[in-house]
Amino acid sequence: ADADSAARPSSAAEASAPPSSAPARDERSRERSPDTRPGLGTEWGETRTSRVHDVSFVRDSSRPFAFATLHYNDRRGVEAMASLQAQRETRRDVAAGGGAITIAIKDASGSPLEAVHVGSRTMVVGQAGQRYSIVLTNHTDHRFESVVTVDGLDVINGKPGTTENRGYVLMPFATLEIEGFRQSTSAVAAFRFAAVGESYAAQTGSARNVGVIGVAFFSERGDTFVDRNELRLRDTASPFPADPRFAQPPRR
Repeated sequence: ADADSAARPSSAAEASAPPSSAPARDERSRERSPDTRPGLGTEWGETRTSRVHDVSFVRDSSRPFAFATLHYNDRRGVEAMASLQAQRETRRDVAAGGGAITIAIKDASGSPLEAVHVGSRTMVVGQAGQRYSIVLTNHTDHRFESVVTVDGLDVINGKPGTTENRGYVLMPFATLEIEGFRQSTSAVAAFRFAAVGESYAAQTGSARNVGVIGVAFFSERGDTFVDRNELRLRDTASPFPADPRFAQPPRR
């Protein structure tokens, strides 16, 4: 489903042009030049139609109940990062909220991109010039607000990411496809993998955080959502977790 039918932003009216602010000069001077860095970033691509409108959503808390992070790079970069860890597992999505929501990175045809799970990291394999989208799937009957960043930039307003920004509302049992940086309530600039120096982040200030995609999820005030981790704990709770012969003194 597209952004209009699957989920809607709580403040999409704020999304528009690229930000004009930039980090302090001394901060940039410590960074390696984007044009000399290997691997991939995400550029400001062609305009694509993506209609949204505002809806009301009051967060249950100022703190997200779940986070999801995906790293991406070209194959050589992913293999280099994976070699730092002994354990590797191939997977194509990431779960958040105890499995209540899954996040996948898909290509232009809708197929999940190859990904490698190493330790606590999931690294997606991309190719320069390839268009991609971030796909969120809600497996519950609850609404969630999702604040999404690419290369450290909020996908709605293009500014440095913070959980204080408003995001997209993910409807019950719905799939939301985020195709690019939002330009207006009817269009986005497509996500495309590109050289670091050509990335939107590098072009608008700093490439310090290229190669990472983040999603923060908020539950709704008044909702009774309980994540699946809690359900699993309760389902496996034991009435007699230990059965010693005699009482034990308390630990000091």
